[in-house]
Amino acid sequence: MPRTVAVILIHWNQAEPCLTTVEKFLGHPDVARFIVVDNGSRPAELETLRAGIDTHRALHGSEHPIDLVEVGHNSGFGPGANRGWEHWLATDDDTTWSVVAPHDGHPADGTIAKMLAAADGRHVGLMSADVGDGFTPKVDPFLGAIDAVPAVEIGFEDADYPHGTLMMASRACLEEIGLFDERYFAYCEEADLGLRAKAAGWQVGLVHGARVHNQHVNTPAPIVDYLKERNTLLLLAEHFGKRQVAFRTVVAVWQLVAGVVKPSTRADYWSGKARVYALRDAALRRWGPPPDEVFELR
Repeated sequence: MPRTVAVILIHWNQAEPCLTTVEKFLGHPDVARFIVVDNGSRPAELETLRAGIDTHRALHGSEHPIDLVEVGHNSGFGPGANRGWEHWLATDDDTTWSVVAPHDGHPADGTIAKMLAAADGRHVGLMSADVGDGFTPKVDPFLGAIDAVPAVEIGFEDADYPHGTLMMASRACLEEIGLFDERYFAYCEEADLGLRAKAAGWQVGLVHGARVHNQHVNTPAPIVDYLKERNTLLLLAEHFGKRQVAFRTVVAVWQLVAGVVKPSTRADYWSGKARVYALRDAALRRWGPPPDEVFELR
């Protein structure tokens, strides 16, 4: 049976974990090739990555070719994935599915096969592996991306968007709806893509039991908090309307005040200053990479 999956890994400053992730995917018989997108890593990390890819080519090049796409700067997860998808769509007519994952997203044994089997007989455009949190990704028109209680324990379940920890996209779906909206930079771009796919008639889902393990999150908390707050407002504006944006803005202000007054109410990655900047930039419709003042927060 021909291999049907191309794996796209988004890398930034973690060459050894990225190369380990390539090895993890080698054990999945449906994987045909790899595309590693480097998002402007430090020179030493980039050289380690290049050397590791050269070694891979010497050992597996004919059976599992690997391409390196160097972006040259930190473009964000969504734009980095787009560079990988663009390369895949332009250079590969054989594989019908793409996997997108960060450089440390490790699939458990059988994960890819389980996902492909779950899509068989369905009009699936996007689906994600199971991160093991016990929830199904949904989008609330007034709150944005939320975690919902799953309706099934094993197998495919309809969702509103795929997790970015390991998501699969069909060639036909991407050719119809397009790629990630790069205004998001990172966070919420999967929700936007999922809603666009569903609006075009594609199924979007989570495959329970097809596990993926994300080794760690190394993005500083203020950047995570800023992007989640700002991009949630962008998502609601694009797909729902002004009333929903106004409601979510009030919720954001209330959560900000509550977090300042009562620290025990703070969510993970909470940063008061980052949230203020997020509300400001959403109001001014400033999207893309976080501003310098957010990167300076600690």
